Amino acid sequence: MISSMTGYGSASRPVSLGAGVVADLQVECRAVNSRFLDLGFRLPDECRGAEPLLREMATQALARGKVEFRAAWRINASSAATSPSRATSTLNHERLAALKALQSEVLNTFPQAGDLRMADILRWPGVVNEPRGEEEGWIGATAEAAKAALNALMASRAAEGAALVGVLQAIAQQMQAIIASLEPRIPEYVQQYQDKLSARLAEALTGQSSQQGSLSSGIVPAEVLDRIRQEVVLYAVKIDVAEEFARLKTHLQAVTTALKGKGPVGKRLDFLMQELNREANTLSSKSVSDECTAAAVELKLLIEQMREQVQNLE
Repeated sequence: MISSMTGYGSASRPVSLGAGVVADLQVECRAVNSRFLDLGFRLPDECRGAEPLLREMATQALARGKVEFRAAWRINASSAATSPSRATSTLNHERLAALKALQSEVLNTFPQAGDLRMADILRWPGVVNEPRGEEEGWIGATAEAAKAALNALMASRAAEGAALVGVLQAIAQQMQAIIASLEPRIPEYVQQYQDKLSARLAEALTGQSSQQGSLSSGIVPAEVLDRIRQEVVLYAVKIDVAEEFARLKTHLQAVTTALKGKGPVGKRLDFLMQELNREANTLSSKSVSDECTAAAVELKLLIEQMREQVQNLE
């Protein structure tokens, strides 16, 4: 199934901290566009050991996108109520004494430094003893929650991808309709342009010959007619857009086929957008009528709309 590169998923799992105290662990998985798979992790210290598992999990499931895992936890209120002695944080008096001694030593050297604030003291590593649980429990809960969050992310990406496929198919159909409407009329436009060009060349060449005194009024010499035919034929070759229409139809068919397939198609479609844009530019440069120019401009606008949507596909 074709997926987009943006999505979100979250899941939670309980972690036993011992003596009936439970922590609620919440893991979020977010993804945005990226040319390659770019993984990021914002995990608390308790969950760091699970990072290799999360990385392997993501690389097996995803091909492109900037994906970030975030985790946070807090003690479950109901479990804390049943085990208040273990759930309540306590102070490490040895670490407090050591911190006080350090502060006194620093103030002796730098009196202007000032005393530590309460928030600074409580944030100092080791000052507050909190129930932590076992590392294996944290790793297992983190991996389980991350897997569920990743599955939710993939489901949201698949849903958005299906919507994008519908948009891209509609744009492709508009382009096919423009080509089908314009292509049969191209020979008529080319013939009209050739007739106009022939008349202008005849006027220019006969005028030049008349100035040289080699023409009677209203008579076009055979060599002038041959020159006109050569110029018209050469220009007709230059403005022939049959190949451009053939390649446009081929590329659009490739887009349609890719959108009906499965798996990552973003890079392939991005390449096809470049090819479609190249053919539309050539069609515009070879235009022989206002209708052809307007169609080429419309095709380029539709290609740009499609390209913007393709950037979101995995």
